Amino acid sequence: MSCANAAAALAATSLQRKPPSLLFPPPIVPLQTPISRRRFLSRSLSYRASTRRRIVAEASSDTTPAAESGKKRVLIVNTNSGGHAVIGFYFAGELLGAGHEVTILTVGDEGSDKMQKPPFTRFSELVSAGGRTVWGDPADVGKIVGAAAFDVVLDNNGKDLDSVKVLRYLKCSPDKDILFSPNEALTVEVYIDADWAGSVDDRRPVADWAKSIGVKQFLFISSAGIYKSTDELPHVEEDPVKDDAGHAAVERYIADLSFSSWAIFRPQYMIGSGNNKDCEEWFFDRIVRRRPILIPESGMQLTNISHVRDLSSMLSLAVADPVTSSRTIFNCVSDRAVTLDGFAKLCARAAGLDAKIIQYDPKSVGVDAKKAFPFRNMHFYAEPRAAKKLLGWTSTTNLHEDLKERFDEYVGIGRDKKQMKFDLDDKILESLKVPVAV
Repeated sequence: MSCANAAAALAATSLQRKPPSLLFPPPIVPLQTPISRRRFLSRSLSYRASTRRRIVAEASSDTTPAAESGKKRVLIVNTNSGGHAVIGFYFAGELLGAGHEVTILTVGDEGSDKMQKPPFTRFSELVSAGGRTVWGDPADVGKIVGAAAFDVVLDNNGKDLDSVKVLRYLKCSPDKDILFSPNEALTVEVYIDADWAGSVDDRRPVADWAKSIGVKQFLFISSAGIYKSTDELPHVEEDPVKDDAGHAAVERYIADLSFSSWAIFRPQYMIGSGNNKDCEEWFFDRIVRRRPILIPESGMQLTNISHVRDLSSMLSLAVADPVTSSRTIFNCVSDRAVTLDGFAKLCARAAGLDAKIIQYDPKSVGVDAKKAFPFRNMHFYAEPRAAKKLLGWTSTTNLHEDLKERFDEYVGIGRDKKQMKFDLDDKILESLKVPVAV
């Protein structure tokens, strides 16, 4: 076939299928023996005793099926920053504790500055438990993991379609062109290059690579932030999502790949040891320095804040039962909401101090609430209906106890003594004519 004809054929066949509905299927009988609900990964990781494996660049070529006992080979592709990074860490630890084989591929370079922060500074705990840690570009996943075979892949990195879009290469193409084909509300780009040889080592998105090597179960970390605003809360899995949301486009793309089993998880705000995105720390920083906690609007807005172990346990249940969890969207959240004022008070209680809360109107004081406060200044919370109904999942988040634990760790690393500036807070206080504490 000529290069021109090959390009035309690719254009005619590329991603023209209509994505199936993402609504979860009719109820299936829940797990009869759900995974243990033991508290997991609090101050440190604890696993069953295992021999530390040597970390090598090349994966084992052994393709023996993962054990009769139900042990599975799991690859976690983990983001290198933001609140979602800790999910992969906890999930890897829980899987190792259950006896599964785990490889965690972190985006970027092992020697980068980002790796000097938690949870990455605690990856040695995963290695000691028998896990394998590697780094690199997810588009090169085939080269990074070599000939290793996997039963399950979790993509905890694809924030938008650009992160997972198709990269196809036509051998003998003299130069690059860009083809595109409409797919409902989204457009998928297909790049044509001159060096495609059709092997798994070629650059390609994680989902396409997983499909090509026969991965049976594909899991994706999306976001509850893709739901459209509504007057009827909480958000449930069937609620409409924003058409232009990057995570929503990825969800549609994954559904269209027709894995034997796939599931989508939509987390919200989370706390937990190893998190490298300030959540409870934002409140502790002000409470220990006797500064007011500035909350936009009324402070009565409801939100959902989960301990990351809840997210990890939900993912683990899906791995344990790929049939029940298949083709399902899960709100990956705890089952209780909290007001913004209430969360501030819980943080103060954990620190053994009082909270001085001041509400303000962001527009009146001329600040962007997104920069001045760690949460949305609106009602924003979801409910984990699908996980409870299909997987028999229950939440273990206890903000009273969890925040006490987090405050102890906050003090333990000396953050309560660290010099800090609160320029934006001071600007708001000045506008409100409230004296700034020295």
